[in-house]
Amino acid sequence: MSATIDTPPAGFIAEHRVSMPTGKLVVRVRQSHLALDQLIGFAARNNARRGFLFLSKVLGKHWPVRPSVMAAMHELLAGQLPPQSGTVVFVGMAETAIGLGQGVFEAWCRRHPNQPALYLPTTRYRVGSGDVMVFQETHSHAPHQYLHVPAEPLRRLLNDATALVLIDDEVSTGNTFVNLVEACRVHSPRLASVHISTITNFMGEGASMALAQRFGLPVTHAGALDGEYEFVANTPPAVQARTNSKEGAPNTALTDTFGRLGIARPLAAPVALAQEIFASVTAGQTVLVLGTGEFLHPPFLLAHALEQLGADVTFQSTTRSPILQWGAAMHVLQFADIYGEGVDNFLYNVKPGQYDHVLICHETASGQGLTQLAQLLDARLLHFKNEGGR
Repeated sequence: MSATIDTPPAGFIAEHRVSMPTGKLVVRVRQSHLALDQLIGFAARNNARRGFLFLSKVLGKHWPVRPSVMAAMHELLAGQLPPQSGTVVFVGMAETAIGLGQGVFEAWCRRHPNQPALYLPTTRYRVGSGDVMVFQETHSHAPHQYLHVPAEPLRRLLNDATALVLIDDEVSTGNTFVNLVEACRVHSPRLASVHISTITNFMGEGASMALAQRFGLPVTHAGALDGEYEFVANTPPAVQARTNSKEGAPNTALTDTFGRLGIARPLAAPVALAQEIFASVTAGQTVLVLGTGEFLHPPFLLAHALEQLGADVTFQSTTRSPILQWGAAMHVLQFADIYGEGVDNFLYNVKPGQYDHVLICHETASGQGLTQLAQLLDARLLHFKNEGGR
Protein backbone atom coordinates (compact mmCIF):
# COMPACT_ATOMS: atom_id res chain seq x y z
CA MET A 1 0.00 0.00 0.00
CA SER A 2 1.33 3.44 -0.94
CA ALA A 3 0.50 5.87 1.86
CA THR A 4 2.07 9.05 3.14
CA ILE A 5 1.45 11.25 6.18
CA ASP A 6 1.66 14.94 5.31
CA THR A 7 1.58 18.15 7.31
CA PRO A 8 -2.16 18.78 7.84
CA PRO A 9 -3.93 22.01 6.88
CA ALA A 10 -5.01 24.42 9.62
CA GLY A 11 -7.78 22.98 11.78
CA PHE A 12 -6.67 19.34 11.33
CA ILE A 13 -4.30 17.18 13.35
CA ALA A 14 -3.26 14.73 10.62
CA GLU A 15 -3.42 14.17 6.85
CA HIS A 16 -3.00 10.81 5.11
CA ARG A 17 -2.62 10.32 1.34
CA VAL A 18 -3.28 6.81 0.02
CA SER A 19 -2.77 5.50 -3.53
CA MET A 20 -4.92 2.42 -4.15
CA PRO A 21 -5.86 0.35 -7.21
CA THR A 22 -9.20 2.13 -7.51
CA GLY A 23 -8.05 5.71 -7.00
CA LYS A 24 -6.35 8.22 -4.72
CA LEU A 25 -7.67 8.96 -1.23
CA VAL A 26 -6.84 11.90 1.03
CA VAL A 27 -8.00 11.72 4.65
CA ARG A 28 -7.76 14.63 7.09
CA VAL A 29 -8.38 14.13 10.80
CA ARG A 30 -9.88 17.00 12.78
CA GLN A 31 -10.08 15.25 16.13
CA SER A 32 -9.94 11.65 17.37
CA HIS A 33 -10.12 9.60 20.56
CA LEU A 34 -7.56 7.15 19.09
CA ALA A 35 -4.90 7.37 16.41
CA LEU A 36 -6.27 6.87 12.90
CA ASP A 37 -4.37 3.61 12.34
CA GLN A 38 -5.82 2.21 15.58
CA LEU A 39 -9.35 2.87 14.32
CA ILE A 40 -9.22 2.13 10.60
CA GLY A 41 -7.18 0.85 7.70
CA PHE A 42 -7.72 1.56 4.01
CA ALA A 43 -9.12 -0.95 1.55
CA ALA A 44 -10.13 -0.92 -2.12
CA ARG A 45 -13.68 -1.96 -2.98
CA ASN A 46 -14.81 -3.89 -6.03
CA ASN A 47 -17.65 -1.40 -6.42
CA ALA A 48 -18.21 1.08 -9.23
CA ARG A 49 -20.25 3.35 -6.92
CA ARG A 50 -17.51 3.74 -4.33
CA GLY A 51 -14.05 2.32 -4.83
CA PHE A 52 -12.68 2.53 -1.28
CA LEU A 53 -13.48 1.40 2.23
CA PHE A 54 -12.57 2.75 5.64
CA LEU A 55 -11.92 -0.67 7.12
CA SER A 56 -12.60 -0.52 10.85
CA LYS A 57 -10.16 -2.14 13.27
CA VAL A 58 -12.54 -1.87 16.25
CA LEU A 59 -15.82 -3.04 14.70
CA GLY A 60 -15.27 -6.80 14.45
CA LYS A 61 -16.33 -7.13 10.83
CA HIS A 62 -13.44 -7.23 8.35
CA TRP A 63 -10.61 -7.18 10.89
CA PRO A 64 -10.04 -9.44 13.95
CA VAL A 65 -10.71 -7.54 17.18
CA ARG A 66 -10.55 -8.31 20.88
CA PRO A 67 -14.12 -8.40 22.24
CA SER A 68 -13.07 -6.06 25.06
CA VAL A 69 -11.99 -3.47 22.46
CA MET A 70 -15.41 -3.72 20.81
CA ALA A 71 -17.14 -3.42 24.19
CA ALA A 72 -15.12 -0.30 24.97
CA MET A 73 -16.31 1.27 21.69
CA HIS A 74 -19.92 0.42 22.58
CA GLU A 75 -19.47 2.18 25.91
CA LEU A 76 -17.78 5.20 24.32
CA LEU A 77 -20.57 5.76 21.80
CA ALA A 78 -23.34 5.11 24.36
CA GLY A 79 -21.77 7.61 26.75
CA GLN A 80 -21.79 10.34 24.10
CA LEU A 81 -25.55 10.28 23.62
CA PRO A 82 -27.07 13.49 25.02
CA PRO A 83 -29.69 13.13 27.80
CA GLN A 84 -33.03 12.12 26.35
CA SER A 85 -36.59 12.18 27.63
CA GLY A 86 -39.28 9.83 26.41
CA THR A 87 -38.77 6.74 24.26
CA VAL A 88 -35.48 6.31 22.36
CA VAL A 89 -35.23 4.15 19.23
CA PHE A 90 -31.79 2.87 18.24
CA VAL A 91 -31.16 1.74 14.65
CA GLY A 92 -28.07 -0.25 13.64
CA MET A 93 -27.17 -0.14 9.95
CA ALA A 94 -26.80 -3.34 7.90
CA GLU A 95 -24.80 -5.20 7.40
CA THR A 96 -21.65 -3.85 8.90
CA ALA A 97 -22.98 -2.02 11.95
CA ILE A 98 -25.79 -4.30 13.12
CA GLY A 99 -23.62 -5.65 15.92
CA LEU A 100 -22.24 -2.22 16.77
CA GLY A 101 -25.78 -0.85 16.98
CA GLN A 102 -27.00 -3.57 19.31
CA GLY A 103 -23.89 -3.20 21.47
CA VAL A 104 -24.39 0.57 21.80
CA PHE A 105 -28.09 0.04 22.57
CA GLU A 106 -27.27 -2.44 25.33
CA ALA A 107 -24.54 -0.22 26.79
CA TRP A 108 -27.02 2.69 26.88
CA CYS A 109 -29.71 0.49 28.48
CA ARG A 110 -27.31 -0.43 31.28
CA ARG A 111 -26.85 3.28 31.96
CA HIS A 112 -30.62 4.03 31.75
CA PRO A 113 -32.39 0.86 32.96
CA ASN A 114 -35.74 2.57 33.55
CA GLN A 115 -36.07 4.51 30.29
CA PRO A 116 -38.10 2.95 27.45
CA ALA A 117 -35.99 2.10 24.42
CA LEU A 118 -36.13 -0.05 21.29
CA TYR A 119 -33.43 -1.50 19.07
CA LEU A 120 -34.09 -2.16 15.39
CA PRO A 121 -31.52 -3.36 12.83
CA THR A 122 -31.81 -2.49 9.18
CA THR A 123 -31.39 -5.53 6.96
CA ARG A 124 -30.91 -6.74 3.40
CA TYR A 125 -33.53 -9.43 3.96
CA ARG A 126 -37.29 -9.61 4.28
CA VAL A 127 -38.36 -11.62 7.32
CA GLY A 128 -41.95 -12.77 7.65
CA SER A 129 -44.94 -10.94 6.23
CA GLY A 130 -45.08 -7.88 8.50
CA ASP A 131 -44.77 -4.24 7.51
CA VAL A 132 -41.38 -2.91 6.41
CA MET A 133 -39.86 0.48 5.73
CA VAL A 134 -37.79 0.51 2.54
CA PHE A 135 -34.94 2.94 1.88
CA GLN A 136 -31.75 3.20 -0.16
CA GLU A 137 -28.03 3.12 0.68
CA THR A 138 -27.04 4.51 -2.68
CA HIS A 139 -23.26 3.94 -2.55
CA SER A 140 -23.56 0.28 -1.50
CA HIS A 141 -23.03 -2.83 -3.61
CA ALA A 142 -26.56 -3.81 -2.43
CA PRO A 143 -28.49 -0.53 -2.12
CA HIS A 144 -31.89 -1.84 -0.98
CA GLN A 145 -32.37 -1.87 2.79
CA TYR A 146 -35.35 -2.75 4.97
CA LEU A 147 -36.39 -1.82 8.47
CA HIS A 148 -39.04 -4.18 9.82
CA VAL A 149 -41.86 -2.57 11.73
CA PRO A 150 -42.19 -4.56 14.97
CA ALA A 151 -45.41 -6.13 16.20
CA GLU A 152 -47.11 -4.99 19.39
CA PRO A 153 -46.13 -4.19 22.08
CA LEU A 154 -42.80 -3.14 20.52
CA ARG A 155 -44.61 -1.21 17.78
CA ARG A 156 -45.93 1.12 20.45
CA LEU A 157 -42.35 2.04 21.37
CA LEU A 158 -41.64 2.91 17.74
CA ASN A 159 -44.83 4.98 17.53
CA ASP A 160 -44.01 6.83 20.78
CA ALA A 161 -40.37 7.53 19.94
CA THR A 162 -39.18 11.07 20.59
CA ALA A 163 -35.49 10.45 19.84
CA LEU A 164 -33.88 8.42 17.06
CA VAL A 165 -30.28 7.18 17.38
CA LEU A 166 -28.70 6.11 14.08
CA ILE A 167 -25.60 3.94 14.45
CA ASP A 168 -23.07 3.07 11.76
CA ASP A 169 -19.35 2.42 11.57
CA GLU A 170 -18.83 5.53 9.45
CA VAL A 171 -20.69 8.33 7.73
CA SER A 172 -19.42 10.23 4.71
CA THR A 173 -22.42 11.93 3.06
CA GLY A 174 -25.40 11.42 5.37
CA ASN A 175 -27.63 10.49 2.42
CA THR A 176 -28.51 7.05 3.77
CA PHE A 177 -29.47 8.55 7.13
CA VAL A 178 -31.69 11.12 5.41
CA ASN A 179 -33.47 8.34 3.52
CA LEU A 180 -33.91 6.34 6.72
CA VAL A 181 -35.25 9.25 8.81
CA GLU A 182 -37.83 10.00 6.14
CA ALA A 183 -39.01 6.38 6.35
CA CYS A 184 -39.06 6.36 10.17
CA ARG A 185 -41.08 9.55 10.58
CA VAL A 186 -44.12 7.83 9.08
CA HIS A 187 -44.19 5.48 12.08
CA SER A 188 -42.73 7.86 14.68
CA PRO A 189 -44.70 11.12 14.35
CA ARG A 190 -43.45 12.41 17.74
CA LEU A 191 -39.77 12.43 16.76
CA ALA A 192 -38.13 15.53 18.18
CA SER A 193 -34.41 14.83 17.66
CA VAL A 194 -31.87 12.65 15.89
CA HIS A 195 -28.48 11.57 17.20
CA ILE A 196 -25.91 10.10 14.80
CA SER A 197 -23.43 7.74 16.45
CA THR A 198 -20.53 6.55 14.28
CA ILE A 199 -17.01 5.35 14.88
CA THR A 200 -15.77 7.74 12.19
CA ASN A 201 -17.41 10.85 10.74
CA PHE A 202 -16.00 12.00 7.39
CA MET A 203 -18.85 14.29 6.37
CA GLY A 204 -17.01 17.55 6.95
CA GLU A 205 -18.27 20.51 8.98
CA GLY A 206 -20.57 21.93 6.32
CA ALA A 207 -22.37 18.68 5.54
CA SER A 208 -22.69 17.82 9.23
CA MET A 209 -24.27 21.18 10.02
CA ALA A 210 -26.63 20.84 7.05
CA LEU A 211 -28.08 17.56 8.34
CA ALA A 212 -30.46 19.32 10.72
CA GLN A 213 -31.99 21.15 7.79
CA ARG A 214 -32.16 17.99 5.70
CA PHE A 215 -33.82 16.08 8.54
CA GLY A 216 -36.06 18.94 9.61
CA LEU A 217 -35.09 18.00 13.19
CA PRO A 218 -32.36 18.95 15.68
CA VAL A 219 -29.29 16.74 15.16
CA THR A 220 -26.35 15.83 17.37
CA HIS A 221 -23.40 13.78 16.20
CA ALA A 222 -20.61 12.07 18.13
CA GLY A 223 -18.08 9.31 17.57
CA ALA A 224 -14.45 8.30 17.90
CA LEU A 225 -13.03 10.32 14.98
CA ASP A 226 -14.05 13.42 13.05
CA GLY A 227 -12.51 14.37 9.72
CA GLU A 228 -12.90 14.78 5.98
CA TYR A 229 -11.79 12.92 2.87
CA GLU A 230 -11.39 13.34 -0.87
CA PHE A 231 -11.36 10.45 -3.34
CA VAL A 232 -10.44 10.59 -7.03
CA ALA A 233 -11.45 7.32 -8.71
CA ASN A 234 -9.62 5.37 -11.36
CA THR A 235 -11.43 3.11 -13.81
CA PRO A 236 -13.42 0.66 -11.65
CA PRO A 237 -12.46 -3.04 -11.67
CA ALA A 238 -13.82 -5.00 -14.61
CA VAL A 239 -15.01 -7.96 -12.51
CA GLN A 240 -17.86 -7.30 -10.12
CA ALA A 241 -19.05 -9.62 -7.37
CA ARG A 242 -22.51 -11.10 -7.69
CA THR A 243 -25.12 -9.14 -5.75
CA ASN A 244 -28.63 -9.97 -4.65
CA SER A 245 -31.15 -10.39 -7.47
CA LYS A 246 -34.07 -11.30 -5.18
CA GLU A 247 -34.90 -7.91 -3.70
CA GLY A 248 -38.03 -8.16 -1.58
CA ALA A 249 -38.25 -11.96 -1.42
CA PRO A 250 -38.84 -13.15 2.18
CA ASN A 251 -36.05 -15.24 3.67
CA THR A 252 -37.85 -18.04 5.50
CA ALA A 253 -34.65 -19.19 7.25
CA LEU A 254 -34.55 -16.10 9.48
CA THR A 255 -36.44 -15.47 12.72
CA ASP A 256 -36.86 -12.68 15.25
CA THR A 257 -35.14 -14.65 18.03
CA PHE A 258 -32.24 -12.23 18.49
CA GLY A 259 -33.98 -8.92 17.81
CA ARG A 260 -34.11 -8.86 14.02
CA LEU A 261 -37.72 -7.63 14.28
CA GLY A 262 -36.99 -5.38 17.25
CA ILE A 263 -35.97 -5.87 20.87
CA ALA A 264 -36.40 -3.74 24.00
CA ARG A 265 -33.82 -5.35 26.29
CA PRO A 266 -30.22 -6.56 26.24
CA LEU A 267 -29.61 -10.11 25.07
CA ALA A 268 -28.37 -12.64 27.61
CA ALA A 269 -24.78 -13.77 27.11
CA PRO A 270 -24.36 -17.51 26.37
CA VAL A 271 -22.29 -18.09 29.51
CA ALA A 272 -22.87 -21.85 29.79
CA LEU A 273 -21.81 -22.38 26.16
CA ALA A 274 -18.71 -20.23 26.74
CA GLN A 275 -17.78 -22.32 29.78
CA GLU A 276 -18.19 -25.54 27.78
CA ILE A 277 -15.98 -24.25 24.97
CA PHE A 278 -13.38 -22.79 27.34
CA ALA A 279 -12.98 -26.20 28.99
CA SER A 280 -11.65 -27.57 25.67
CA VAL A 281 -9.13 -24.75 25.16
CA THR A 282 -5.67 -25.39 26.55
CA ALA A 283 -3.25 -22.72 27.76
CA GLY A 284 -1.62 -20.79 24.93
CA GLN A 285 -4.22 -21.70 22.30
CA THR A 286 -5.94 -19.02 20.24
CA VAL A 287 -9.67 -18.81 19.50
CA LEU A 288 -11.51 -17.02 16.69
CA VAL A 289 -15.25 -16.49 17.01
CA LEU A 290 -16.86 -15.72 13.66
CA GLY A 291 -20.20 -14.06 13.18
CA THR A 292 -21.90 -14.61 9.82
CA GLY A 293 -23.34 -11.86 7.64
CA GLU A 294 -25.90 -9.92 9.66
CA PHE A 295 -25.63 -12.32 12.61
CA LEU A 296 -23.17 -10.37 14.73
CA HIS A 297 -24.18 -9.53 18.28
CA PRO A 298 -24.91 -12.99 19.79
CA PRO A 299 -21.53 -14.33 18.53
CA PHE A 300 -19.85 -11.23 19.98
CA LEU A 301 -21.45 -11.97 23.35
CA LEU A 302 -20.01 -15.49 23.16
CA ALA A 303 -16.55 -14.14 22.33
CA HIS A 304 -16.75 -11.59 25.14
CA ALA A 305 -17.78 -14.31 27.61
CA LEU A 306 -14.83 -16.45 26.50
CA GLU A 307 -12.46 -13.52 26.93
CA GLN A 308 -13.78 -12.90 30.44
CA LEU A 309 -13.05 -16.53 31.26
CA GLY A 310 -9.44 -16.00 30.18
CA ALA A 311 -9.40 -17.20 26.57
CA ASP A 312 -7.08 -15.64 23.99
CA VAL A 313 -9.96 -14.76 21.67
CA THR A 314 -10.66 -12.44 18.77
CA PHE A 315 -13.90 -11.75 16.94
CA GLN A 316 -14.93 -10.84 13.44
CA SER A 317 -17.51 -11.77 10.81
CA THR A 318 -18.10 -12.95 7.30
CA THR A 319 -19.60 -10.44 4.89
CA ARG A 320 -21.08 -10.12 1.42
CA SER A 321 -19.16 -6.90 0.80
CA PRO A 322 -16.63 -7.33 -2.05
CA ILE A 323 -13.17 -5.93 -1.18
CA LEU A 324 -10.00 -6.30 -3.22
CA GLN A 325 -7.04 -8.14 -1.71
CA TRP A 326 -5.02 -5.05 -1.01
CA GLY A 327 -4.14 -2.73 1.85
CA ALA A 328 -6.02 -3.57 5.06
CA ALA A 329 -7.63 -6.60 3.36
CA MET A 330 -4.51 -8.75 3.42
CA HIS A 331 -6.17 -12.12 2.84
CA VAL A 332 -9.47 -13.00 1.18
CA LEU A 333 -11.55 -16.17 1.40
CA GLN A 334 -14.55 -16.44 -0.94
CA PHE A 335 -17.28 -19.02 -0.48
CA ALA A 336 -20.92 -19.78 -1.27
CA ASP A 337 -23.74 -17.64 0.12
CA ILE A 338 -24.72 -18.45 3.70
CA TYR A 339 -28.19 -16.92 3.40
CA GLY A 340 -29.27 -18.76 0.26
CA GLU A 341 -29.59 -15.76 -2.06
CA GLY A 342 -26.86 -16.69 -4.53
CA VAL A 343 -24.47 -13.82 -3.73
CA ASP A 344 -20.75 -14.10 -3.05
CA ASN A 345 -19.67 -14.24 0.61
CA PHE A 346 -16.23 -13.31 1.93
CA LEU A 347 -13.98 -13.47 4.96
CA TYR A 348 -11.04 -11.09 5.22
CA ASN A 349 -7.75 -11.24 7.12
CA VAL A 350 -8.11 -14.86 8.26
CA LYS A 351 -5.86 -17.61 6.92
CA PRO A 352 -6.58 -21.33 7.31
CA GLY A 353 -4.58 -22.67 10.25
CA GLN A 354 -4.07 -19.24 11.81
CA TYR A 355 -6.10 -20.08 14.94
CA ASP A 356 -6.19 -23.18 17.14
CA HIS A 357 -9.98 -23.03 17.50
CA VAL A 358 -12.44 -21.43 15.07
CA LEU A 359 -16.11 -21.16 16.02
CA ILE A 360 -18.50 -20.18 13.21
CA CYS A 361 -21.75 -18.89 14.71
CA HIS A 362 -24.78 -18.80 12.42
CA GLU A 363 -28.52 -18.14 12.52
CA THR A 364 -29.42 -20.08 9.38
CA ALA A 365 -29.37 -23.85 8.89
CA SER A 366 -26.08 -25.31 7.74
CA GLY A 367 -25.70 -25.32 3.96
CA GLN A 368 -23.05 -25.28 1.26
CA GLY A 369 -21.51 -21.94 2.24
CA LEU A 370 -21.17 -22.75 5.93
CA THR A 371 -19.87 -26.25 5.25
CA GLN A 372 -17.35 -24.92 2.76
CA LEU A 373 -16.11 -22.25 5.18
CA ALA A 374 -15.91 -24.72 8.08
CA GLN A 375 -13.80 -27.07 5.96
CA LEU A 376 -11.48 -24.23 4.90
CA LEU A 377 -10.87 -23.18 8.51
CA ASP A 378 -11.22 -26.56 10.23
CA ALA A 379 -13.94 -24.89 12.27
CA ARG A 380 -16.80 -25.89 14.53
CA LEU A 381 -20.27 -24.76 13.44
CA LEU A 382 -22.54 -23.35 16.16
CA HIS A 383 -26.17 -22.94 15.10
CA PHE A 384 -27.69 -20.40 17.49
CA LYS A 385 -31.38 -21.17 18.07
CA ASN A 386 -31.77 -19.22 21.31
CA GLU A 387 -29.81 -16.80 23.49
CA GLY A 388 -27.94 -19.68 25.06
CA GLY A 389 -26.47 -20.51 21.67
CA ARG A 390 -28.06 -23.97 21.61
